[in-house]
Amino acid sequence: MSTVTDTTTAATSLLRFATAGSVDDGKSTLVGRLLHDSKSVLADQLEAVEHASRSRGAGAPDLALLTDGLRAEREQGITIDVAYRYFATPRRRFILADTPGHVQYTRNMVTGASTAQAAVVLVDARNGVVEQTRRHAAVAALLRVPHVVLAVNKMDLAGYAEPVFAAIAEEFTAYASGLGVPEITAIPVSALAGDNVVAPSAHMDWYGGPTVLEYLETVPVVTDPTADPARFPVQYTIRPQTAEHPDYRGYAGRIASGVLRVGEPVTVLPSGRTSTIAAIDALGQSVDVAWAPQSVTVRLADDLDVSRGDLIAPTAGAPQVTRDVEATVCHLADQPLLPGARVLLKHTTRTVRAIVKDIPSRLTLDDLSQHPAPGRLEANDIGRVTLRTAEPLALDPYARSRHTGSFLLIDPGDGTTLTAGMAGEAFAAGPGNQADDEGWDF
Repeated sequence: MSTVTDTTTAATSLLRFATAGSVDDGKSTLVGRLLHDSKSVLADQLEAVEHASRSRGAGAPDLALLTDGLRAEREQGITIDVAYRYFATPRRRFILADTPGHVQYTRNMVTGASTAQAAVVLVDARNGVVEQTRRHAAVAALLRVPHVVLAVNKMDLAGYAEPVFAAIAEEFTAYASGLGVPEITAIPVSALAGDNVVAPSAHMDWYGGPTVLEYLETVPVVTDPTADPARFPVQYTIRPQTAEHPDYRGYAGRIASGVLRVGEPVTVLPSGRTSTIAAIDALGQSVDVAWAPQSVTVRLADDLDVSRGDLIAPTAGAPQVTRDVEATVCHLADQPLLPGARVLLKHTTRTVRAIVKDIPSRLTLDDLSQHPAPGRLEANDIGRVTLRTAEPLALDPYARSRHTGSFLLIDPGDGTTLTAGMAGEAFAAGPGNQADDEGWDF
């Protein structure tokens, strides 16, 4: 195969990655440097950044302004919301989520990392691993992000000293490995000076590994849709009942994972009724095979009662239906989550009532121990919960499927998102007390 063909093939691959780290560790500067040095910044964008930098009295362009788009972010010099950027190199396309560092915006880091295939966690070389670094590592592990990069930033302010980098890399690797992160790569960088971001550093000849961009361009991305079980959450039932299509009954939605094939036996959940895929319509044409993340309309051989919120899955390997959910969660709301809380649980296209039966434990970030029976989860806490739903759910373990193993807890009063949940085991859970469910006896 020729070199041109290799490059063309590689350039079609897509990597979703997120940046994270504590306050002032330099995330936005790193992202800005990455965009600038990879020639992914338009001339008018760079001109606007230069103008804004001069107005703030800076002698050089502040590349952090390329991602800090909110007025409050620019005024305070911090990141508040998740900033998404799309760019490409000859080797790969990228979707980047630059997430905030402040503790109160950890919920935004959960949003940015929930679909990431890699996470870049920054650490200030002068401060080392701090609590927020550990929290971000825990979130990355909880969300099953397969590749984590430790970018030890501001090496220029630490004299480009190898022992400083080595000590931080050793501490973080030991911590993240204890959380179950499968792959950790440490890179010493200076985002401000550009060392080891896109181009290799001339100041750290003791480092022989990849730059940040080189790593992102070459990290393996699993794109085989057959690797995951097929799951098709139904969004809408299509019944035109026109003269042209008098008997058409199709179920529209987006394939969450896996592959669907015409002729395949399937089960509709939670009802448990079975049928066979008679046809698949995609972009106005009938196809024999469809895969995630395509949006399609599925037609079944039998007329079944199927509506929004139902899940169509191959009969072989269909998920178990349950009303009792055990999960690890990251609490996002300012108000605490308490045993006995009445919530809505949103899973794929299905939303059901639920009650928080118990909060068995809360994760202690310092030593990864489980604090038993905490009584509540505060904002940004990570802990174990048990839930009872009013209606059955076809819920996969999150370890098996990030798409159908995740859910949200929502305030039924005002629709506020309370908690992000991952079904099944994530961290070891301690014993808890059973919560009272008076008034919501499901």
